[in-house]
Amino acid sequence: MRILITGSNGLLGQKIVAYCLQEGIPFLATSKGENRNPACPAHVYMPMDICNKLEINRIFESFYPTHVIHTAAITNVDYCEDHVEECHEVNVNASGLLLQSCRQFEAHFQLLSTDFVFDGEKGYYEETDEVNPLSVYAKSKVEAEQLVLNSDYTNWSIVRTIIVYGEGNNLSRSNIVLWAIDS
Repeated sequence: MRILITGSNGLLGQKIVAYCLQEGIPFLATSKGENRNPACPAHVYMPMDICNKLEINRIFESFYPTHVIHTAAITNVDYCEDHVEECHEVNVNASGLLLQSCRQFEAHFQLLSTDFVFDGEKGYYEETDEVNPLSVYAKSKVEAEQLVLNSDYTNWSIVRTIIVYGEGNNLSRSNIVLWAIDS
């Protein structure tokens, strides 16, 4: 097993890095720009712009992952409303590029999605329920899911998270638990 982690500077990415280190699982951590996670050793980090097919290919050809855990995304709902094209490029198109590379290298693709794909009217949802995204962010996640669901590649999984919260290092933004503690 060789895991490629996208979005390793984010909260969930940092936790996956920590788990891989603890369990001795071979991994390569990637994020756009420099490594901001002091717990991630430099020799297992490479910057990668997930919107750049050449960079993705370079990483896949050098690391040859068996699994990709795709946590990288623009998750700030308000930012997505104001930056629709950027949101689509990062959350949808980049997911498609990673899926293509997973297919080429026969790696398992795991897409991190969100419960925001639902409108919240029903309460308890099942994975087979019809989606009804209300925000640009949620719509981008539905589109990314559809890319995966409609592909002829079958080695994938989609994880719809609810709220990801906790402490991390040098995060680009806070989360609901830290807001509550600070107030």
